[in-house]
Amino acid sequence: MKKSHLYDFLYNIAGSILYAAGIDTFAGAAGFAPGGVSGLALILNHLWGLPVGIMTLVLNVPLVLISYKAVGEKFLLKTAVTMLISTFFLDIVFPFFPLYRGQRLLAAVYSGVLLGGGMVLFYLRGSSSGGIDFLTMAIKKKHPSISLGKITLMIDLAVILLGWPVFGDVDAVLYGLISTFASVVVIDKVLYGIGAGTLAIIITSDGKKMAKVIRENADRGVTLIEAIGGYTGQQKSVLLCACSKSEAYTVQEAVRKTDETAFLMFTETSEVFGEGFKHP
Repeated sequence: MKKSHLYDFLYNIAGSILYAAGIDTFAGAAGFAPGGVSGLALILNHLWGLPVGIMTLVLNVPLVLISYKAVGEKFLLKTAVTMLISTFFLDIVFPFFPLYRGQRLLAAVYSGVLLGGGMVLFYLRGSSSGGIDFLTMAIKKKHPSISLGKITLMIDLAVILLGWPVFGDVDAVLYGLISTFASVVVIDKVLYGIGAGTLAIIITSDGKKMAKVIRENADRGVTLIEAIGGYTGQQKSVLLCACSKSEAYTVQEAVRKTDETAFLMFTETSEVFGEGFKHP
């Protein structure tokens, strides 16, 4: 248990450093607001000089009250610790570091990459930076049919658009969008790209032979399902084979050598758990 808490703390430190760098060093210095509560805190900082970290905490209070039942006590406590550590780096540590004064486009890209990297470290330990995460979970619980992506996008877009009148130019909106997009890409690629794989779906008339050849050539297990062709009415076998992207060609060659008339489909999988891959 103590080891787990230590890992939580170390991930929070590393994630908060990346998060604070993305906000203070790049976004704040370049004069644009990324989406979410941190972007709104940056806007308040630009208008009245209010500390970004403290304002992020203050803005999160009503969101916590709204979504307490939806997020659960464990997630809420972990997120509270993360927010406090992030506030320390945002308001105490990084104001003493030099700001990036280069191109705003590069600032937007690096801001998004750093924010995304920080969020990934939080998510890996079952925590978050708060804000929109709380609100989207609460909305999703009451309206399950609504897409979380759409909710987040609408809220982020509203905050980013506020940057137009506050920072005084339309470029602030464009750079805010770039930063938000970069952070989403980093989160998707790191969180889901690590365990990404390929699912081969094969329809053949000789499933057992095909499964044997795939096992011998690609060293991957195969699930065999007996089926009937809807058009021909003939007995067919459907094979499911999870493999890495680099192994897809080996599976394809095994299928081609065994049955040239077989149907072969590859589909992307965001994560693969189980023997030969990673454990849940």
